[in-house]
Amino acid sequence: MANPIYDALVGIHRDNAKPFLHLADGTAISHAGFASLVGRIAAVLRAQGVEAGDRVAVHAAKTPETLALFFGCAQVGAVFLPLNTAYTLDEVSFFLGDAEPKLCVCAPEEEADIAALLEGRGRTLSISADSTGSFADAIAAAEPLTTVTDRGDDDLAALLYTSGTTGRSKGAMLTQNNLLSNTRALAAEWRFTADDVLIHALPIFHTHGLFVATNVMLAVGGSMIFHQAFKADAILDDLPRATALMGVPTFYTRLLASDRLNRELVSHMRLFVSGSAPLLAETHVEFEARTGHRILERYGMTETGMNTSNPYEGERRAGTVGFPLPGTEIRIADDSGQPLPNGEIGGVEVRGPNVFAGYWRLPEKTKTEFRQDGFFITGDVGMIDEDGYLHIVGRAKDLIISGGFNIYPKEIELVIDQVEGVVESAVIGLPHADFGEAPVAVIVGDETARPAVEAAVTTSLARFKQPKRLVFVSELPRNTMGKVQKAELRKQFGDLLSN
Repeated sequence: MANPIYDALVGIHRDNAKPFLHLADGTAISHAGFASLVGRIAAVLRAQGVEAGDRVAVHAAKTPETLALFFGCAQVGAVFLPLNTAYTLDEVSFFLGDAEPKLCVCAPEEEADIAALLEGRGRTLSISADSTGSFADAIAAAEPLTTVTDRGDDDLAALLYTSGTTGRSKGAMLTQNNLLSNTRALAAEWRFTADDVLIHALPIFHTHGLFVATNVMLAVGGSMIFHQAFKADAILDDLPRATALMGVPTFYTRLLASDRLNRELVSHMRLFVSGSAPLLAETHVEFEARTGHRILERYGMTETGMNTSNPYEGERRAGTVGFPLPGTEIRIADDSGQPLPNGEIGGVEVRGPNVFAGYWRLPEKTKTEFRQDGFFITGDVGMIDEDGYLHIVGRAKDLIISGGFNIYPKEIELVIDQVEGVVESAVIGLPHADFGEAPVAVIVGDETARPAVEAAVTTSLARFKQPKRLVFVSELPRNTMGKVQKAELRKQFGDLLSN
């Protein structure tokens, strides 16, 4: 019997007494203790009727239990579906309806609403930020499941939803090999060992915090200082006892805002990694001047995990995302998929064992996103320079990445356009000192509609999606074909969030 993810990341640690998670209360969970927690969660999943191939959703706070839930799913062969904790119930309802999970682990205060959304097709268990609730109770009462479900490299391990500019969310199907091959490539590329201590302050509903940070540290037998959220002072307190930090650009701008950040404080650190959003060149420069460390920037996406990385040894160039990871191929292509020479701008395409198996229940959409030779069309626009560094210069689908989270303009526009008094809207991403970029809504309509628009976005959209500014105008710029010219809007309002 074999189960690649479980065997490589959990099974090998069943007798490992070394700390894996250092918790905020000063206690620690060993690797063996984490493996036992995973086994008890697997037993709970079995008791809830979860079988191989079933989906298990989680819309709950970051805790050791919700972290271990992914690996419990792996042990029983289930497919893990993490949902952003900022999503409203309106947003969650689509994912539950599309994925049809057998079980949803959620916050206690939303358990009744989630149960209603599932309409008897699935079960619910709850857990709070302090690890109380029916899920926590069931775990405490369970004996670890000792059997491990047989799974192959191509079996699904996770289903992560990503959206498109049409507003139709898509579930990226990630296999055992997609995740494990990426884990091994990153562990080797970034030189992680069992001696490393990683500060983990990322969310675990996202590829970065779950599949990059956690999987890498389990693969090498290292330790993590476990933070439920990023708080600059708490991170600064822990830097002297850590060796690595993985974060989004916002982490670094907020650390730089503190006078406490200096070379002595980070003398024990060996690596700072940034991703999920572009890191401004000035942040690179300031961080190196203050700490003596040059941040390592990388490039990935939900459908592929990590694709490229600036070198661990060698020049880490600001404004670039480095070179393809071992086993991954990157090319720049024209609209027909023909490769372009270095120095020319085109679509970024990727091929490798890390690339997902396709979109959940969308075979035709999957087909259109892959070239005949197996390259995946990322939708990003980039250029490879003469030295082989990849530059991401834009996004073909107007995707906004704010604080590491993906925001799709069409989803916001649909909410705003339903408000009485609004004729139409266009949402754009503008530079933001803290978040890298942030959404701004440009609205054609009566200014008196402002309170209603604010109420609509507040109730219908997660906080990170809500526009930072609402700008009312008489008309939107259009080309001869009638298409809204968002590039013109970005040019017109480019400095809006810097004032």
